[in-house]
Amino acid sequence: MIIHSKFKDYEVHMESNFDFLRELSQTPNAEFVIDEKVYGLYKTYFKEIPEERLFLVEATEEHKVIETALAICEKMTEIPAKRNAHLVSVGGGIIQDITGFVANVLYRGIPWTFVPTTLLASCDSCIGGKTSLNYKKYKNLLGTFYPPDALHICPGFFQTLSERDFESGLGEVVKFNIMAGEHGLKNIEDNIDRLLARDEDCLKQFVYSSLEFKKGFIEVDEFDRGERIKLNFAHTFGHAIETVTGYEIPHGTAVAIGMIMANRVAERRGMLDSEIARRSEKVLLRVIHIGIDLNEYPLERFISAMRKDKKQTSEHLTAVLMTNVAKDLKIVHDVQIEEVADARDYFEQLYHAQA
Repeated sequence: MIIHSKFKDYEVHMESNFDFLRELSQTPNAEFVIDEKVYGLYKTYFKEIPEERLFLVEATEEHKVIETALAICEKMTEIPAKRNAHLVSVGGGIIQDITGFVANVLYRGIPWTFVPTTLLASCDSCIGGKTSLNYKKYKNLLGTFYPPDALHICPGFFQTLSERDFESGLGEVVKFNIMAGEHGLKNIEDNIDRLLARDEDCLKQFVYSSLEFKKGFIEVDEFDRGERIKLNFAHTFGHAIETVTGYEIPHGTAVAIGMIMANRVAERRGMLDSEIARRSEKVLLRVIHIGIDLNEYPLERFISAMRKDKKQTSEHLTAVLMTNVAKDLKIVHDVQIEEVADARDYFEQLYHAQA
């Protein structure tokens, strides 16, 4: 798959096994930045990387900061090639954010190869070019647009993900298929058991189709000014859930919950048929497992978090809502506090009823 970008065209390679890692290890003039947990699990495939060219990162939000990026930049100044230096990074979304930022700012842009190792990064964030760093108390305050030169996706990595992280990735996979309309919804309904069983062939197909779906949005609106904003379906609710729970609920799971809440608002506004809403809920509940009661958190905190979401354009609450037409999502700027309260209560009732 080729992604067309204003910066450069880049290719997504779907890998069947880990042999490609040995070839990547031979990349000339390269610095290898690897999630230290991934390095420990797959060390045998990285043994040809020279120690002086290896930079391990603990992939936590605390390390997704400018200091980590600058440390990598400083390490890469040791490479004589300078602007021919090549950054190869292996890990999930945090590693992607740090290294994408580095590749963009070092020498005003250097070649960058990324190997996503989580389902969440593989099916979504690895394309589109967004990078974000936390600064002081602000999450994702600093950022750039800078896509990799090449991506290598291998579903074998998903076998060692925790259930929490795997289900988080599935939340985004389900989101893309529901957004795609009847065909996508039916496809996810028919294959959810295989996906939950981590069938690698099935995962490869759904990762590819998710990226194809996203590709259609980012190629016409790379810098998030119009059409691409629709990919934030459910994110206004999802980001608020992440924030108020202190990120106890991971991103993809929060988005899955946010979809149920957003669809509740759309259904009550007459924008979405009840049948689509019920079918979507049934699939989404298969990938949502949380030990938190959202009603334990004051509604005011949800509203405050939604107002601070960077997609807001005024004092009114903005959200992306589904309609009955495939890909025809609507950006609305008049979500009411009462609608948020109802949607949150609705999810809690639904979740506990099936638990």
